[in-house]
Amino acid sequence: MPFDSSTPDATRRTLIVGAAAVGATAAVLGAADASAAAPQKNEGKRTMTNGKTEDGFVTAKDGASIYYKDWGPRDAQTVMFHHGWPLSADDWDAQMLFFLNHGYRVVAHDRRGHGRSTQTANGNEMNTYADDVLAVVAGLGLKNVFHVGHSTGGGEVARYLGRHGTSRAGKAALLGAVPPIMVKTEANPGGLPLEVFDGFRAALAANRAQFFRDIPSGPFYGFNRDGAKVSQGVIDNWWRQGMMGGAKAHYDCIKAFSETDFTEDLKKIGIPTLVMHGDDDQIVPIADSALLSSKLLPKGTLKVYKGFPHGMATTHAETINADLLAFFKA
Repeated sequence: MPFDSSTPDATRRTLIVGAAAVGATAAVLGAADASAAAPQKNEGKRTMTNGKTEDGFVTAKDGASIYYKDWGPRDAQTVMFHHGWPLSADDWDAQMLFFLNHGYRVVAHDRRGHGRSTQTANGNEMNTYADDVLAVVAGLGLKNVFHVGHSTGGGEVARYLGRHGTSRAGKAALLGAVPPIMVKTEANPGGLPLEVFDGFRAALAANRAQFFRDIPSGPFYGFNRDGAKVSQGVIDNWWRQGMMGGAKAHYDCIKAFSETDFTEDLKKIGIPTLVMHGDDDQIVPIADSALLSSKLLPKGTLKVYKGFPHGMATTHAETINADLLAFFKA
């Protein structure tokens, strides 16, 4: 989730702090065993926490525990939320409470390496993320799910539907999402240079705690814009969620969200899909994301929000929730 060219110099300098350490850090992080773990017999099995029935864990193919929340009537229409990097299911609080109060069943999981899920050394890439989603969906016996993905979570939704099909899905919504592909390539000349994401890795490795202060304090929520109404609580909550996850998984996920090409996934998604994007998104610039994705989706609809930032589901929850509700009911 890179900053665009309008990001202030001070913030850009933060991104490249510790750049000299990238090679050494990558070597250390890459030292973990990269061999794929054998599938587990209990894949998709549900385990409960504290005897509760509304949340718990499912087991992924490699044995990782994927945390999920599951609120609302079991026979109601299910909405499943997919969070962005480096956050957790908690980033959807405003949406989950809203749709729960409108009679929906709401489910959200912490991506592996994020939040309360296993801090995995391996599998921090889109195919495994998609398989983990299937483990949650199958483990909970969900059908006709409405999938909502923000940023990296939007990529996760695209890869899940492209990889596992839409037989269990009803609709999808992509908010400030990373597809089709973020990094600049010959096929994607409008993308961002690889050096931008190298800067992310350098800043994370040098001082993850400070880096995770700088992002929400500035461009993520548009708090660096003149006249912005800054919320310290929102900033602190972003930092809290980020620091719950694992540094190795967060480091690897930068490659996953920036270099994965979702073009073919989008072409396969034959269910109604709403593409929602702020035109002042400084993290995932709209020109190389939503404007392209909406054209690749067989049943895609584009909705652009003037002046909205990347984190618009938080800063403009009332508007986003109302539009999602209208899309679900249509």
